[in-house]
Amino acid sequence: MGAPVDACTLGDLLDVVGGTSVRLHTAPAGLGAPVTEVLLYDAEGPLPRAPGALLLAVGTRAAAAGPLARAAGDAGMTGLVVRGPDGPVAAADAHGVALLSVPEDTAWHEAHLLLASAIGARPVSSASGHGDLFALADAIAAATGGATAVEDPRRRILAYSTVPGQPVDEDRRQGILGLQVPTGAGDSEQYRTLFAASAPLRLPALREGALPRLATAVRAGGETLGSVWVVDDGTLAADATETLVQGASTAALLLLRARAAQELARHRTGDLLRRVLDGTADPAGAAVRLDMEGPLRVAGFAVDTVGLADAEQTGLRLLDVVRLQCEARYGRHACVLVDGVVYAVLPAVGEHGADRHRRLAEHIVARAGQALRVPVRAGLGEVVAGLGEVAGSRADADLVLRLPGPSLPVATIDEVRARVTLARLAEVFGERRELSAGAWQRVLAHDERHGSDLARTLVCWFDAGCDMAGAARSLAVHPNTCRYRLRQVRRLLGIDLDDPDERLVLWLQLRVLAGLGPTRT
Repeated sequence: MGAPVDACTLGDLLDVVGGTSVRLHTAPAGLGAPVTEVLLYDAEGPLPRAPGALLLAVGTRAAAAGPLARAAGDAGMTGLVVRGPDGPVAAADAHGVALLSVPEDTAWHEAHLLLASAIGARPVSSASGHGDLFALADAIAAATGGATAVEDPRRRILAYSTVPGQPVDEDRRQGILGLQVPTGAGDSEQYRTLFAASAPLRLPALREGALPRLATAVRAGGETLGSVWVVDDGTLAADATETLVQGASTAALLLLRARAAQELARHRTGDLLRRVLDGTADPAGAAVRLDMEGPLRVAGFAVDTVGLADAEQTGLRLLDVVRLQCEARYGRHACVLVDGVVYAVLPAVGEHGADRHRRLAEHIVARAGQALRVPVRAGLGEVVAGLGEVAGSRADADLVLRLPGPSLPVATIDEVRARVTLARLAEVFGERRELSAGAWQRVLAHDERHGSDLARTLVCWFDAGCDMAGAARSLAVHPNTCRYRLRQVRRLLGIDLDDPDERLVLWLQLRVLAGLGPTRT
């Protein structure tokens, strides 16, 4: 039987903590196996029956954990976690137990906290992730006798009570309508006072017709997660302060859980988007999960990480900037960091969608450059019909980003198609000996030995359509000088300039491999 719909699975767990933190070595029951809890192995006591549990092999070397794998299987557990890479894979397979490992230097209590947090991070049923906060607000309101609201640190209302008959004022009504606390004189000072206090405070009304509040900060490990506010009309229960303290403690747990659920959802979206970008995801299923249909375009954003001490952290900060700006324009949005490049999949609906993409990219480049204090570049791929073709648009964006910058901080593939094509040809030519060998090397070698300018002369002559006067103008020399140089190419280097195929290949190799562009005067 599979895991319940809302249960954390082994795959969910690895979405959150997989990689360098936790490695999976075998999963005989598949990634859909449920994971319910994390247990520490105690050699002094019997192993409990715990279906779905992960057992941490405390006090047991990885190579000697085979009997523990058997015991975990007999106890119905989903997996065994060892320290180090040399765990009992064969024994785990034989007994139907997943085998995972953490690095050798990981403390067991750290591994327990990491895995337990990830298991508790499964998405909650509420679309907002704060469904349980509404129940908590109702419970606090019923116990204290005052209408209650839960806020985040930015004064956004996350949940509010709906107990009938409790007094409310205009501030509460407006706050609930906009899910944002109204601002006015004295509000900021009240919040500063509240967040600096270690216990609930009774705060006076700040406006005519408003009611006082009993409020407390919500904290976890020294971090302020938000606040809880109770309308105080003078009839609150005698133990309202104690109730609020307990409520704030529960609110902290719920907010941490909601945050973890959001991170898990973001990890899942990121994993799916990576597979979309490399062309390995099912387009139809991905379109439903990502809520993306119709024409799309991939925008890639990157910084020059050469010599950058904190390149990984810079990439994550760039991801935050790109995600924030995209969500401000398109709502819930798909952005992901892959190998130092932040990709955003942008909807291309409407006649001026492409123009909006460029303006957005320019805005992001400017904002990110200011925030990160390093130059940021953007490459925009071609608009494609849907998610099934997004990998091609991503490839376009990558090609644009390979062009030398920062003279080109923002560019679309169409704007630099010729440069991208030449750059790609250079890569292909350089990878194949039969394409990179030829007369062009003899021309460059002659120029280097004799200080001549035969290669440049050839490029200008080819660019001028084999017109001597046009080549001479480009080189700022007399046409007779061009004729003399071309005779040298024929006589000294044995190149047949009357053969159109020879001319075409020589021109391509000089332009692409030697990087010789036209000379303008």
